[in-house]
Amino acid sequence: MPHPLTELKINTVTKPSGRVVEQLAADVCVVGAGISGLSAAVEARRLGRSVALVDALPVLGGQCVNSLIGLFCGIFGNGPEYRQLTHGVFDEMFADLGKTDDIYFNKSHTITVSYDEVVLGRWFENLVQRLGIQVVLGASVHGVDVADGHVRAVDFATRHGDVRVAAGGFVDATGDAALTWEAGLPCRIPERTVWGSQQIRLENLDETHRPDPAELVARVDEKAEQYGLVRRDGLAFFFPGRNTAVMNMTHVEAPLDAVRAAEAQLEGRAQADRVVEFLRGEFPGAFGDAKVRSYGFPGRRQTRWIAAVHQLGVEEVRQGTFFDDAVARTAWPIELHDRVEGYVWETFGPDHVHYVPLRSLVPIGAHNLVAAGRCVDGDAAALSSVRVMGPCAAMGVGAAHALDLARGGSVQEIKPAELRERVHDNVEG
Repeated sequence: MPHPLTELKINTVTKPSGRVVEQLAADVCVVGAGISGLSAAVEARRLGRSVALVDALPVLGGQCVNSLIGLFCGIFGNGPEYRQLTHGVFDEMFADLGKTDDIYFNKSHTITVSYDEVVLGRWFENLVQRLGIQVVLGASVHGVDVADGHVRAVDFATRHGDVRVAAGGFVDATGDAALTWEAGLPCRIPERTVWGSQQIRLENLDETHRPDPAELVARVDEKAEQYGLVRRDGLAFFFPGRNTAVMNMTHVEAPLDAVRAAEAQLEGRAQADRVVEFLRGEFPGAFGDAKVRSYGFPGRRQTRWIAAVHQLGVEEVRQGTFFDDAVARTAWPIELHDRVEGYVWETFGPDHVHYVPLRSLVPIGAHNLVAAGRCVDGDAAALSSVRVMGPCAAMGVGAAHALDLARGGSVQEIKPAELRERVHDNVEG
């Protein structure tokens, strides 16, 4: 006699004729769930707005969780004062992860923040659920309904079918300006590759024998050809007390077409494997028993970004130009990875701060679309300094407030003083 629990009825079905589209509506639609998009979504929700948060990955967290970046950069100013320049989600995040020792503050010319990416990913997911933010994952932009600079709705393709999100305001936090691009608005691309990176987290290390950073760079430069390494320098981000480290030692192309992007991802992992071979062979005390715990998703620095009302310039970064519509600030160095031989690393003095204005977040011709994160507008050198996670999170906050102040009108017409009052802690505090 069959067990009753095995009698599960099944149905045979076929796809319905015509196009079936799930419909969502929200006050604000944020496309991209990395640090900038999450910050925008959280801020908009706390302003009382209904929010749809959409990402092409099947998980939240973007690069800061899934590319194994390993460090928060650009949140603090330079020593000896080390002022915190960005607040928002970082304040509660640092407090919560600090209780479980899943975060560590590294002091050098500035403060960078190491974190456990698995714990951080769950922290973001819990926050999004608690706030009641509507999430759509594994969703790529494939159509934008836009008229006279106003985006009305965005169509997404997912493995479960098509989804259309209608909203009063949109945030492009895709990193590659995918929403702005599909809306037919102008974008910028660099004349040559700005290298991405294939990060890996290694375990079974002996951190008591960790090499000095200068020694690591010198050995990479000396032995790169022998081990087939593309990048001629590298960084090891050890998490104290855990004998693990995130390795940033590859240079990977970041194409915007699908086939080459997949090829670049596989090549990046092959590069990472050669890095492990190098580390085991050259620094056996620290890395002799190293194992790869995880390979990050492809890390991308600068690929395609919006053409905005104002393009932030490198001299504005160097001079610390203040803008009446500033939404973010940082003291992070100019860090341009556009050559295999090495990268530009131009640091600033102890009192230096530079700013990102709202007008660098607003695509030319747009009224209810604001970018946030690494796809805002700057020349290549300026963008290399403001695309790190501190100012990216602040841009997300600024984007949410700009849309809130526009009240269905144009973000290009809001009053800078009102915006600055709202984002005070991230630009003047």
